[in-house]
Amino acid sequence: MKKGTLKQILLITDGCSNKGEDPIAMASLAQENGITVNVIGVLENDAIDEKGMAEIEGIAMAGGGISQVVYAQALSETVQMVTRKAMTQTLQGVVNRELRQILGSNTSLEELPPDQRGEVMEVVDELGETSDLEVLVLIDTSASMKFKLPTVKDALLDLSLSLNARSGNNSFSVYVFPGKRDEVERLLDWTPQLDKLTSVFPKLAAGGVTPTGPALRKAVASFKKNRSLRGLLLRDEDQFLDETM
Repeated sequence: MKKGTLKQILLITDGCSNKGEDPIAMASLAQENGITVNVIGVLENDAIDEKGMAEIEGIAMAGGGISQVVYAQALSETVQMVTRKAMTQTLQGVVNRELRQILGSNTSLEELPPDQRGEVMEVVDELGETSDLEVLVLIDTSASMKFKLPTVKDALLDLSLSLNARSGNNSFSVYVFPGKRDEVERLLDWTPQLDKLTSVFPKLAAGGVTPTGPALRKAVASFKKNRSLRGLLLRDEDQFLDETM
């Protein structure tokens, strides 16, 4: 099995979208484009909004990812644990689905003998660490998230630290919604330098409505743009090598 590129959107929200397209439909669009959508729901106290919970779970299910909920007043380590778990399960889930295609539609990992299953899982873990990874962090900065952003910042810092330990190539981008001028605003363009993630922290400020659907649509488009840019750079590199040989 060859090493590939894992693509995922990490949506951090309180699950209360109220403008634009259906975010669950946009998560399905992401999944169709090979992008996994994970959702971290940031909630307050014990008052869990049923509509918000349903949206958080629905987005993750439609996007082929996982959803986790963390309370805003909890320790920042809780958010860090949730973030690591979401990343790990996404990586393993994508690789597992690819392995099932190799094994055939009538065979699953659970049906393999224990020794073979263990060997396959070792391959899964190895590919999870060595595969190239593209992560677009999508942050809800609506008014309802105002007092939750400090916890979100801790989660992003932990995300950068944990991914930095991987041997595979990483590429990051950060978008917020709503933006200061538009529904969705890019804070950090695609970059392999994870330490740049901290540079966006002072730019995070809450206010406005919650266009989660448009934000997911913009995120999917950003992956396509990044792929086109990489292809252009590779063609330029090949042309340069041809001219110098």
